[in-house]
Amino acid sequence: MFPEDPAAIARKLTELKSEHRDLDAAISRLVLDPGSDELHLTRLKKRKLRLKDMIAYLENKLIPDLDA
Repeated sequence: MFPEDPAAIARKLTELKSEHRDLDAAISRLVLDPGSDELHLTRLKKRKLRLKDMIAYLENKLIPDLDA
């Protein structure tokens, strides 16, 4: 699903972080709007959490395994 090459992982991380920031801004705007659609807001929040998980996963893939 995700690339194995460190450079490709770094590029994907950049894309995901950008999308996460954009979703954060959109959610902030919708929270302030009293007429906003709660279902849409919930879906955006879930998407943001999935992105956060994917970002954490890819960041962990960049850390080399160390045998203790």
